Amino acid sequence: MTVQDSSPTRWWRDAVIYQVYVRSFADGDGDGVGDLRGVRDRLDYLADLGVDALWLTPFYTSPMADFGYDVADYRDVDPLFGTLADAKALIDDAHGRGLRVIVDVVPNHTSDQHAWFREAVRDPKARDRYIFREGRGDGPPNDWESIFGGPAWTRVEDGQWYLHLFAPEQPDLNWDNPEVHAEFEEILRFWLDLGVDGFRVDVAHGMVKPADLPDIGHPDQVRMIGTEPVPYFDLDEVHDIHRRWRRVLDSYPGERIGVAEAWAPTPERLARYVREDELHQAFNFHYLGTPWESGALRHVITESLASAASVGAPSTWVLSNHDVKRHVTRLGGLARARAAALLTLALPGSAYVYQGEELGLPEVLDLPEEVCQDPQRLRDPDSGRDGCRVPIPWTSQGPSYGWRHPWLPMPATWGELSVEAERDDPESTLELYRQALRLRRTLTGELRWHDSPDGTLVFSRDGFVCTVNLTGAPVRSPIEGEPLLASAPVENGLLAPDSTTWWKTKVA
Repeated sequence: MTVQDSSPTRWWRDAVIYQVYVRSFADGDGDGVGDLRGVRDRLDYLADLGVDALWLTPFYTSPMADFGYDVADYRDVDPLFGTLADAKALIDDAHGRGLRVIVDVVPNHTSDQHAWFREAVRDPKARDRYIFREGRGDGPPNDWESIFGGPAWTRVEDGQWYLHLFAPEQPDLNWDNPEVHAEFEEILRFWLDLGVDGFRVDVAHGMVKPADLPDIGHPDQVRMIGTEPVPYFDLDEVHDIHRRWRRVLDSYPGERIGVAEAWAPTPERLARYVREDELHQAFNFHYLGTPWESGALRHVITESLASAASVGAPSTWVLSNHDVKRHVTRLGGLARARAAALLTLALPGSAYVYQGEELGLPEVLDLPEEVCQDPQRLRDPDSGRDGCRVPIPWTSQGPSYGWRHPWLPMPATWGELSVEAERDDPESTLELYRQALRLRRTLTGELRWHDSPDGTLVFSRDGFVCTVNLTGAPVRSPIEGEPLLASAPVENGLLAPDSTTWWKTKVA
């Protein structure tokens, strides 16, 4: 029996979902770029790891100005990644292994090579699917800035300007146009009919813009996103779109889900995306951005659980993805990354694992300038995302660790971080993740905090206890008993510096 035949289980409430950045996961045809065949070939690895589902980044027809997030045809596969037949075979094979498949949908913008936009450039009468405006004098219609740097407007030959909150090759759609709504509902149905189990909604907080397009009045506007209100993100009307999409998802069997990539100023605003009649999950970027400090982490965990519970939704935890620096580097080393992983996987709700984090991969900070391709680098070189997108190493030998000619070069030290090297090492990060994902299936109950020494966290869930030492020194464990799993050994009753330990016990 496949996943599609099973009765509703609300599987998504505590699922672990593995993010596959397709071009950097596995190369099935030897051209140096990961593809759908490569993912299909590695499904046994994902099943053995113990995840419940995989999320595939965009593999649709695209000029690749933003690595596939500029979609030219939402109903076809780019030849770089394979064919529609490859997509169908991957979905079916994943289901055969008990893995669900989530795909990206990109509704805020299309590629400038999409048939709609090419028509709009040629014919001013065909522009209502996008946001075209007259300028102010010789300048753009307002002061909005692109996420990738520079103005968010580009001028076409006849003098009008079009909005692109990202690259100029990614024109924003006009969601006041009913034709846009109808088109995307059909796109959802196309992939649902093919068997996908849900969608990660790119820029789920976008789509709706105010009719008057007001100025913001501040430079460096990207720093406001996710912390302060901005007029083009997180408008109340965007929730009407998600309600319509939820009705589409609910019309299919098997609990198909929607996952919001939504940046909101507060956890309370974020929780609105996962109300009962909207999407099922929303990435918790507030947790991802929290420093390695006990008070800050306890606060964001408590706040996240309360906000999600207020709308009856599960919390969703994430440490890394294809848009941020890997948490080995961001948190300050592998010890903290391993501890953060066990902390995250102990929390109630659903968790996401970004490919390679189970190997302990760091951010690659020394890529040669000539190979960096991320358009976000236009904002400033340090904001480029190439370093977290370097292909993952499969074999321990050779210059490319299982890749013939990887599209980004791989560090010379990554052989020891490869799947092959870590698979049979009981002390490896890969084995830590495998054990954690296996034990996680036994965890039940709500989180209850307990008093603990300064710089530490202790919480329990139905007979299970998690201790976290966030300090740089050993700390006497407040728990007695045998550890179930630890990111670093517990010796003589001391919690190791920067470590997390799972215990099967009860707190006094």
